[in-house]
Order: sequence, then structure tokens, then C-alpha cells
Amino acid sequence: MAHAYTPGLRVTEWARLTRERRLPLKGHVLVGQGDALEADTIVARCELPGNVQTVNLAARLSLDPVKVPAALLKPLGTQVAKDEPIADSRSLFGLVRTVATAPAKGTLESVSSVTGQLILREPPIPVEVNAFVRGAVAEVLPDEGVLVETRAAFLQGIFGVGGETFGPIAIVARGPDAALEAADLTAAHRGQVVVAGAYVPYAVLMRARELGVAAVVVGGFDDRDLRQLLGRDLGVAITGSEELGLTLVLTEGFGHIRMAERTWRLLAAHQGEQASVSGATQIRAGVMRPEILIPRAEGAEQRHPGGESGLEVGSPLRIIREPYFGRLGQVIELPPELQVLETEAAVRVVVVEFDDDHARAIIPRANVELIAE
Repeated sequence: MAHAYTPGLRVTEWARLTRERRLPLKGHVLVGQGDALEADTIVARCELPGNVQTVNLAARLSLDPVKVPAALLKPLGTQVAKDEPIADSRSLFGLVRTVATAPAKGTLESVSSVTGQLILREPPIPVEVNAFVRGAVAEVLPDEGVLVETRAAFLQGIFGVGGETFGPIAIVARGPDAALEAADLTAAHRGQVVVAGAYVPYAVLMRARELGVAAVVVGGFDDRDLRQLLGRDLGVAITGSEELGLTLVLTEGFGHIRMAERTWRLLAAHQGEQASVSGATQIRAGVMRPEILIPRAEGAEQRHPGGESGLEVGSPLRIIREPYFGRLGQVIELPPELQVLETEAAVRVVVVEFDDDHARAIIPRANVELIAE
């Protein structure tokens, strides 16, 4: 008999993970197969072409465009400093000299005798890619990057913003159902991954940013505060490229939602250990979840979870639709027959017992999300 399967978030003590670290353009890979890596190890480097500055020499020097190439003081390909003379012209029988200077440091790339414009290319922009997580090089992608393999405790969130970061885990909130307060944060939390409880107010998140906190992991956050944080409506774009000064990961959703006990216990068990955090999220095709990786020490106990077994009696899950949105529970029964809802739709359901008050409810299977190990 086919089992019911509802995909969900992974919260596991041990996982073998591979992460691709790739340059935006071809460049140089700095590590080799099997090399041990720390999160901040630079694994590859390249240079992006510099910005282009356009200088209208014909207008500046009052010259016919066809005469501009001859007015250059330096040949094309020459590097120049900012405000260095690059072309000149003379008028009034050579008595008056007009000089055009470079608007920025760069290289004289080309000049047009049709428009009279000079193209100055600023210095290339160096781009470095780090390992992101402690591990080893599983595969080298020639001229492009590497695949990093790690053995880590692994948690996925519901939603996140902000880029990749890493730091030691600090349990700050008093419990999984407590809100983070400004008084809970100190200068000692600079560079750390702060674990809050059920909620973080906008003002407290700003305080965390002022203190230099690397990331905040929390159960819930107000969607209006998210709009204020980003300065715009999010829409459906991929997150993760925002420059916010910290990374925010929501483990449960929007609002004041108690952090799942299992998530809280796993993070608390690794307090003080280095964690790598990514806020990148995509909620449409090619789903991407924010994630927290906590590399395990060599010799740590290894658990090899089985394949995706789907929903079964005892499976932990999260409700993802009203009226029980955000609540956690476990499967008590999986009735095989279809049941008719108030909408008159006939669907398969699951009987859930909630973790907080042990009450039971019958919920459509499409409205639950398995918490995968």
C-alpha cells in the first residue's frame, strides 16, 4: 500500500552534506582534493571586470571627434591614476591649454573618433569564495570552484534573509517560547549566531545588528517588520543577497510562534560550537530553504537516517494552514478513507495530537508538513 508523504524541513543531529562553492566567472581554485577546510578558508578566486567610466573628451576639449585620438597624452592600455591628465588641446594659437583628467583610477581602454568619447576601465573587482562550512574538498571543479563535504548537525528553516555567515552558537532566550529582549544581548555576542525563542521584535533585531551579531535564529518574526527591514515588499524573489548587517532565519514562520522543541534542543546541545548559517530562501520552483550547519567533530556519533518513509504513526509534523497554523504535533492515525470537508472536498486526512495541550484534531494531509530527521 502506498504511504502518505508530505515533504518537510530537516532537523537532524547528523547528516553528510555536500555544498557547491562556485565562482561567478572562471578563475583560480586555491585548494586541492581532500584538503581540510575551515569555514573562512578561501577556496577560489577570480576578478570581475571593473566598472566603465565614459569621458566625453570632444566636449571637454572643444575638439572635433575625429581629432580626439590624437589628443591623448598616453597610449591605449595605459594605467592612470585619478585626476591624472589623459588628453589636452590648445587654442588661441597655442597660448591656452585645456586638459582633461581621469575621473577614476583605471586603464585607457578605447577611444572613438566618431563620438569623441574615451572608455576608461576601472581596476578589476576581486571576488573570493570561502568554504562556508568546516569540512574537506570532495571534488575540484577546474577553474570554477569545489564541492565541500561535511558531517554536521543540520537544520532547515521556513524563511530567511541575509547572506552566508558563521560563528559560535549562543543560546540567548530563556526558552523556546520566550521573546528575545534587548537586555538579553551584550557586546559579547559580536560575531555569534544568536538563538532566540519564539519571537524577536524589530527594535531588538536592530540592537543585534548594532552589536555585530552574525545571525539570529528565531521561531517567528512579524511580516511588517520584515518589510521595514528590507525597505521594500519582498515579492517572490530569491533572498540571500541582501546586505542587512546580519542574517535572520525563521524556524517556524511569521508571527509569535514557539520554536519547535526538537529544534531548540538540538541548537542548545551545540551551544558554543561553530555554526554556518545561510538565509537564502526560494519558495517557488527549485525550493531553497535557509539552513544551519553545525560541523561535527571527528569521531562524533554518526546516525544514518533511513530513506523518506513518509507520514506514519508517531511522525512529528507541523501544521501549515489555519486554523492550527504553526502548531506542532505527531501523527496518531492515518485513516485510509476519504473524508468530506466543509468545502465539500473529499480528501485524505491525518489525526494529529498537538504537543502543547495534547488535544487532537483531524486535518487534511495537504495542510501538514513532516519534520524530517
